[in-house]
Amino acid sequence: MKKPTFYSVCLGVAAVLLLVVLGMILTHNLENAGLFIMAFFVLLALGFSGYKSLNSYVFTASIFAGVALALYYPHYFLQIGNFKLTALIIPLIQLIMFGMGTSMRISDFAEVIKSPKGVMVGVTAQLGIMPIMGFALAKFSNFPPEIAAGIVLIGCSPSGVASNVMAYLAKANLALSITITSISTLLAPFVTPLLMKLLAGEFIEIDVLDMMWSIVKMIILPLGAGLLLNRLRGDKGKWLDKALPVISMLGIGLIIVVITAAGRDSLLDIGGILMLLVLIHNLFGYMLGYWYARLLRLNEQDSRTIALEVGMQNGGLASGIANSLGKIATMGLAPAVFGPLMNITGSILASYWHKRPPKEGQ
Repeated sequence: MKKPTFYSVCLGVAAVLLLVVLGMILTHNLENAGLFIMAFFVLLALGFSGYKSLNSYVFTASIFAGVALALYYPHYFLQIGNFKLTALIIPLIQLIMFGMGTSMRISDFAEVIKSPKGVMVGVTAQLGIMPIMGFALAKFSNFPPEIAAGIVLIGCSPSGVASNVMAYLAKANLALSITITSISTLLAPFVTPLLMKLLAGEFIEIDVLDMMWSIVKMIILPLGAGLLLNRLRGDKGKWLDKALPVISMLGIGLIIVVITAAGRDSLLDIGGILMLLVLIHNLFGYMLGYWYARLLRLNEQDSRTIALEVGMQNGGLASGIANSLGKIATMGLAPAVFGPLMNITGSILASYWHKRPPKEGQ
């Protein structure tokens, strides 16, 4: 008889903890379930890490463990002494963008010449579908203005590195994915503030020039520094290629935990509805992005790429923008919820497509 592995034991204990948590919910004792919920997600992450088919969910399970910790024990993530932890958000975004820059090359933009139609379709889909969807959902939500503006903000943000990872797993066009992410990211300092002024101006006051400069500091400068380092180092310093993605994931996790702690009270009031609206935003992004591409006669592989680029936004950048406006506890909530959810849905969609490779000429 085959002995259970460490990973299967972790999943087994996680299942037991889930039953405990459900029991506490049924007995109206949820306020004391924090440690059990956190342990459930930690063990789930450990268990997933031992299985190739589940490995892509490790990061998301870890994020949920952090979110549970922040919801039950927010005081640990608000400040240390006189130092407010929200001050870490922008430097962490800059570090993530620097890491993205070190993984990019000028040749990544060659796809614009090779496949201009695919790039144009992807960028226009991203600049059109998600902002308009965000505005419609914000209007429908009846949330306080700053929280509603956060839904618009996530729609007006570019895609992030997560979409490139999912494009690879989905057997989509990775080169096209990287190009669309790169171009939409470079356009963000100019396009995001204008879209926010147009679509979120009725919710909060938007200073376009101030927001542009904030995004330039968060994106263009660190991204440019990363690109320059990548060009200068040549074949040296390849350890950065392994270290920076891990640091970026830790940075994203810490950002989400800090935002959750800062906006805990608002999140407990509207968390369920916000999660539903954000999920609709995300799923419609995949669906509308895919069919927009098909309508414009892109092949199956490129259409999958567009779907993932449209549906998966850069929640970290959106959080940084909210923080730069001093509205992290309200405007930052939608990006904080969007991040973990899009990783779950993106992993499921990528796994589905991975098992169904696009046929030639499809």
